[in-house]
Amino acid sequence: MRPLSDTIARLAAFRHARDTAQAPSSDLAELTGFGSNLGALRAWTRIPADLPPHAPLVVVLHGCTQTAAAYDNHSGWSHLAEAQGFALLFPEQQRANNGHLCFNWFQPEDTRRDQGEAASIRQMIERLVLDHGLDRSRIFVTGLSAGGAMASTMLAAYPEVFAGGAIIAGLPYGVAGTVPQAFDRMRGHGMPDPARLEALVRGASDHRGPWPRISIWQGTTDRTVAPSNADAILDQWRGLHRVGGRPARVETVDGVPHEVWCDREGHAVIERYDIAGMGHGTPLDGAEPGETAGAYMLDVGVSSTRHIARFWGLAPAASRAPRKTAAPAPEPVGVIQQTIESALRQAGLMR
Repeated sequence: MRPLSDTIARLAAFRHARDTAQAPSSDLAELTGFGSNLGALRAWTRIPADLPPHAPLVVVLHGCTQTAAAYDNHSGWSHLAEAQGFALLFPEQQRANNGHLCFNWFQPEDTRRDQGEAASIRQMIERLVLDHGLDRSRIFVTGLSAGGAMASTMLAAYPEVFAGGAIIAGLPYGVAGTVPQAFDRMRGHGMPDPARLEALVRGASDHRGPWPRISIWQGTTDRTVAPSNADAILDQWRGLHRVGGRPARVETVDGVPHEVWCDREGHAVIERYDIAGMGHGTPLDGAEPGETAGAYMLDVGVSSTRHIARFWGLAPAASRAPRKTAAPAPEPVGVIQQTIESALRQAGLMR
């Protein structure tokens, strides 16, 4: 019988060959020489030719099995950046770090301030700020799934860097330190209580506020990251922003429930979207420029990209009426992912 490590390596090599053959073209430019790069990540950028002085920066973190180019080509972020005048940074995982291209959000050596992958992303940001004269007060981060969990990491480890963050089908910061714990938290098992969740962020740096604005997105039928993780993310940030359990405003946006929590001055500091019937992926609207369906990129008639940018003050609210769409497609379940999980269970590394 082959050892587990050999099986996983062979599966990863197979997926790499398949992804290389299917890799989309992209207009992103690679960023090199951004520092010591302790996390051994790659970096890609989109800088509009007519970028205004002191422009904002959005950091976009892809999910597992994705690349920077694939996420960019489906998400519409480049189209919005060109239209609204802000810079984009796409950190990219390498297979030498994670065979499934997941950011290692569950590894303590990659999620602590000034260590590993978190430090690499911070170095990328600093390089772009210096090279292009970007506005340090308008730096934002978003991510899907493992990228969403890594966005949680960046917001906790470097809260003074970010004005806002958006976590799509992600997880709270600091809730897992091993692979088995990661799978448990993804299923919603063993989550810390709200006080402990808040303490994890407070303990990640010496920062004591103000805190980044948070946008939370979740599909109600997500079978990869349990919807209860959205509750935990909300719990993690409510105490930091000193807002109560009930939202200040509840409305419907593009047919989707939208909850908003405001601080004492009435500023929206946390928002949440729960998309009924949507599985695991980034919610998109195919009527928006550059937004197209793909693996874990779901055309449900709601543009998370545009609404997140609006929440951050980077784009105006959409003025058109929402289009009617079919019921969201179920999330894709990869045969390779199932095989790897089976191997991990047989090895006793996962329940």
